[in-house]
Amino acid sequence: MATIGKAFEGTFHDESAVWLQWGQYEAAVLPNVGANLIAFRDHERHLTILREPTAADMDSFRANPGIHGIPVLFPPNRYEDGKFTFNGVNYQFPVNEEATGNHLHGFFHTARWNVDEFNVTAAESYVVLSIRINNGHEIHQYLPHEFTIKLRYSLSDLGLAQQVTVHNHGETAMPCMIAFHTAINAPFAEGSTADDYTYTLTIKDRWELNERMLPTGKYQPLTDEEAKMSTTGLNPFWSEMDNHYTSSTKNGRNMMELTDRRLGLKLIYDVGTAYKQWMIWNNGASGEFFCPEPQLNLVNAPNSTLPAEEIGLVTLEPGQIWEETSRLYIIKA
Repeated sequence: MATIGKAFEGTFHDESAVWLQWGQYEAAVLPNVGANLIAFRDHERHLTILREPTAADMDSFRANPGIHGIPVLFPPNRYEDGKFTFNGVNYQFPVNEEATGNHLHGFFHTARWNVDEFNVTAAESYVVLSIRINNGHEIHQYLPHEFTIKLRYSLSDLGLAQQVTVHNHGETAMPCMIAFHTAINAPFAEGSTADDYTYTLTIKDRWELNERMLPTGKYQPLTDEEAKMSTTGLNPFWSEMDNHYTSSTKNGRNMMELTDRRLGLKLIYDVGTAYKQWMIWNNGASGEFFCPEPQLNLVNAPNSTLPAEEIGLVTLEPGQIWEETSRLYIIKA
């Protein structure tokens, strides 16, 4: 029986890419720019789900690849003065956000990843990418552990699936802190406008942030509008958002749902319950895209005095593997 998919090496504008195709779906990942899943499209319904850089944007994208596609953040978000202590080891990251004096977003979204394999089966097209850190890798000076992060993306009749694993190969425990700065178009459909869109997000509590955008360890009350995120929904650009929340579940799942009311379509971003936190950022309520970011750990987690289990600060002992899956797909609203 003939397959309906393809997996092949090509280019995305002027950047090396691995392309996946399956039926009406198409996706592309950029190995040399952080294994960023830069495109997810539905050609039959003329949907462009993720924010993609144009050809003219590519140089600025490579310089700052955090707000297109699905960038990998490890460790994610901000760390006070770029410093923390974990398991008796002192870590020092570069301060790369002058406005706050913090380190922001880690090192993996700009790194070169390996393409381990890509192929097509009777059920899907897929690609596997990995990055291995050991003594001698430039990231090892900041994260002095031997470990591998592996990403598997696949297209099938069920949409786009993501599987991520972090494997500690070393002899000491390491912190596992990861997130995805997923940039979702709103509108994602040709002919729709931002006003046609509402979303819900499985949040519970909003973290209070100080003037350096770091959690104080306390919660702040949700506004009446914020509360609609977990009930009736609201427009992605109802207000400027750069907010940090604890995650919750809806019908046993942790997810964002974005509805195009004009077309009666709903995008579901089901991220798995290991992600204990959400960041949500909408680029100053620009009306073009927003980033619902599933995050394993609290921002600045190792510097928090709260219990590790509560804030998603995961310890990977030697030989251990952390793993989670996510999926993006469209249904009728």
